[in-house]
Amino acid sequence: MATGIFLSRMTGLARERALGHFFGTGYAADAFTAASRIPNLLQNLLGEGVLSASMIPVYSRLLAEGREKEAGQVAGALAGLLAAAVGTLVALAILFARPLTAVLAPGLAPVTFELTVTLLRIITPGVGFLVMSAWCLGVLNSHRRFFLSYVAPVLMNVAQISVLVAAVGVLADVNLTGETSLSAQSSLLLWLGWGTVVGGALQFAVQVPAVWRVAPGVRPSLRTDLPGVHRTVRSFVPVVLGRGVVHISGYLQLLLASFLALGALSSLRYAQMLYVLPVSLFGMSVAAAELPELSAIDPGRRTEMLDRIEKGLARIAFYIAPTMVAYVLIGDLIVAAVFESGEFDQRDVLQVWLVLAVHAVALLAATGSRLLQSVIYGLGEPRIPARIAAVRVAVSLALGLVLMFQFDRVVVGADGLNIVGDLPAVTPMPERFREPTGDGRHHLGAVGLSLAAAIAAWIEYRLLRQAVRRRVAPVSIGGGYIRPILVAAAVSGVVGLSTRAIVDEWMPVLAAIASMGSVGAVYLVGARLLGVPESRQLVRFLRLTRSGRMDRP
Repeated sequence: MATGIFLSRMTGLARERALGHFFGTGYAADAFTAASRIPNLLQNLLGEGVLSASMIPVYSRLLAEGREKEAGQVAGALAGLLAAAVGTLVALAILFARPLTAVLAPGLAPVTFELTVTLLRIITPGVGFLVMSAWCLGVLNSHRRFFLSYVAPVLMNVAQISVLVAAVGVLADVNLTGETSLSAQSSLLLWLGWGTVVGGALQFAVQVPAVWRVAPGVRPSLRTDLPGVHRTVRSFVPVVLGRGVVHISGYLQLLLASFLALGALSSLRYAQMLYVLPVSLFGMSVAAAELPELSAIDPGRRTEMLDRIEKGLARIAFYIAPTMVAYVLIGDLIVAAVFESGEFDQRDVLQVWLVLAVHAVALLAATGSRLLQSVIYGLGEPRIPARIAAVRVAVSLALGLVLMFQFDRVVVGADGLNIVGDLPAVTPMPERFREPTGDGRHHLGAVGLSLAAAIAAWIEYRLLRQAVRRRVAPVSIGGGYIRPILVAAAVSGVVGLSTRAIVDEWMPVLAAIASMGSVGAVYLVGARLLGVPESRQLVRFLRLTRSGRMDRP
């Protein structure tokens, strides 16, 4: 699963580098961010973690009880009902694209607003295919087939990159240097929208044959009389409120960010692409892999359940800690290596790094929360994460509303960081700062939103730990190994800063590889010396991989 996610995220970063090359953090990048986020509400509420969290426990339990025929009927009915719902919502989103944009991103400048509306109408059908891909993921994961569903997004990313490259050859006023006029950026963005539709269709189509192979009895229908369908639908609503409310908070964040100066939306997008990489690799992959296992464990076998939870938390923390250190201390090298090209310059690097560094402070909380949510879903209590997520959203929005206006007065200029306007601030910057040309400086309002989100993530994690303690047993952050993990991470951070001083003048890619390599190597040695079990397992895995003996127990 982690391998599939890694490949999809790497191609996703390649796509983001292409976006940064042609659009930087300008108005076209803001428009694409807004237009992508709005229909993703459909994907986040009906697909991804929400659908799998409600469908997998029911489907996996039927399979574990030997009721394959009934399991196939339930999966087929869910496919039919989901397709009907998605088709209706896609049509409504296309029809009401303008009012949707006005509600979810009311602060956009007029030119950016119009481009967002046009792009939204193009890409929404592609997002509909992604929702159906999530149904495939639920079936395949329940049959312990993880790789294909998590590597399928590679097709989406490749399609988008391919269309961008093709557009460069077709559009006369676009060139590979990235120095593109505003009108040319708009044309290029519409091509990218059609690439999103093609990619979504490919991502769904590649999984369908695998679903039929593992579950040949699945036939789409609109049946609502099956007990399994009733149980899935009953859990679907609270799961939407649990995991979906976090996604909804992203749309409220979009609403707030639309009132910030030019570049806030795109800087958030670039930073979150790097931020979600470890969340997906080490948080989502562990949580998704454990969900069918936790769902199959009898609730009375608490010792077995606790053991799986502790090992999962230790595994997550082991991989997250050095990533967190790298993002905070040498994140500018990473951002430059991934994005700096064409329109994406050094000021963009600094802006995105600051957003990323603040986000990274909450990485341990965000990844650990994924697993703890799966524990509670596996116990059949989806309403608990819903209430906790509501608290997280409320805190994030309240703090974000206060902090974003303060940070939006901080700008990145040629002479470093400066303050524009008076502090404290209670209103947005004037609208001219959101126009396509802005004021030529990079504002840091997105950092304020990120700081609020980080604080809220730690509150959510603490509340989830308390909920698991009441229902299973006390669990410790990092599975009881957090102290040696943090010590090893701190030492590796010092080494990373020392390496950075040596390679600072190198090419961004080489400097990032050298600095990150030193962080990773020192961290692995330190964790091994301090007795972290995951370090021994990783070393053993690498040795077996090198020797070609992965089939040995």
